[in-house]
Amino acid sequence: MTERWTRRPEGSNWGDFGPDDERGRMNLVTDERVLAAVREVQVGKRFCLSLPLDLPGGRLLNARRFPPRRFATDRAGRANFNFPLAELDPRLTDVVCDDAVLLCLQYSTQWDSLAHVGSRFDADGDGEPETVYYNGWRGGREVLDPHHHPERDEFTRHEGNEARRLGIHNMAETGVQGRGVMIDLHAHFGRARQRVGYAELERVMRADGVVVEPGDMVCLHTGFAQAIVEMGGDPDPAVLEGSCPVLDGSDPELQAWVRDSGLAVLIADNYAVEEVPNGPPADARCGASMPLHELCLFKLGVHLGELWHLTPLAEWLRANGRYRFLLTAPPLRLPGAVGSPATPVATV
Repeated sequence: MTERWTRRPEGSNWGDFGPDDERGRMNLVTDERVLAAVREVQVGKRFCLSLPLDLPGGRLLNARRFPPRRFATDRAGRANFNFPLAELDPRLTDVVCDDAVLLCLQYSTQWDSLAHVGSRFDADGDGEPETVYYNGWRGGREVLDPHHHPERDEFTRHEGNEARRLGIHNMAETGVQGRGVMIDLHAHFGRARQRVGYAELERVMRADGVVVEPGDMVCLHTGFAQAIVEMGGDPDPAVLEGSCPVLDGSDPELQAWVRDSGLAVLIADNYAVEEVPNGPPADARCGASMPLHELCLFKLGVHLGELWHLTPLAEWLRANGRYRFLLTAPPLRLPGAVGSPATPVATV
């Protein structure tokens, strides 16, 4: 119990890492777990797990997110690209290129911070739900929350839409290095669309001898990102929406496995990790449209990785009879951001 909340969501771990925690299950990636991860390196081969950050291409997968827009910085009123400094001083021989980018932080290979998804939940027990995020950090938009008290708003900075709590910089400051564990759904289901609940996941793990331990960074290979690569920046949403296995985030047994396994982060090569839109429960109860996001980001403090390019690594691991590796994957240390691009590196 903290001053921020008197009730915590069922099945959550609020307070378990301290009343002011903002790192969630990254706390499980201890020095000892990193040493175990380093011992997985046997041949020194490295894999870049990021898509080119201009993929998937266009705005058809998510109309709110657009590809990177690059432009040159300004020097003397001109584009500071291929700029001879001799134009400013004839004695100088330097030629300079300097650019900038307008970037949707969750357009391509990305991390979701714990500030990405919260919930409407009655954390203070007054019978009225309020806007809260992981570990009970309060947020507020008065238009949605008539019970919001601005003086108690610990989460948002309205000017600039900055997350004062739970921003991606908290994750970056941990270093984000540990043991990756590959679960190769594509090897078992191919590119067929398959909703994967716990029963299907457990069968795959048992068949491949995969064991997940507390603090592991779990990667789900579905083949989705590879399909994006093959589309060459012109994605076909109709094809992608009907392709590749995807987690059934509404499956209670799958949710229990995520909770009980102790995994530190959950990563997939697809869009959103779970099937979206899932929609509210079929009965009259209220519920999340993305139940796995709610479980991981809101209840458990499990960061989600999306649109990672896992196929080359997954194929190498399978060919060599392995499923564990050293994973290094820090996001940008950008205070207040709710997501970040990433260039993860796997070392085997």
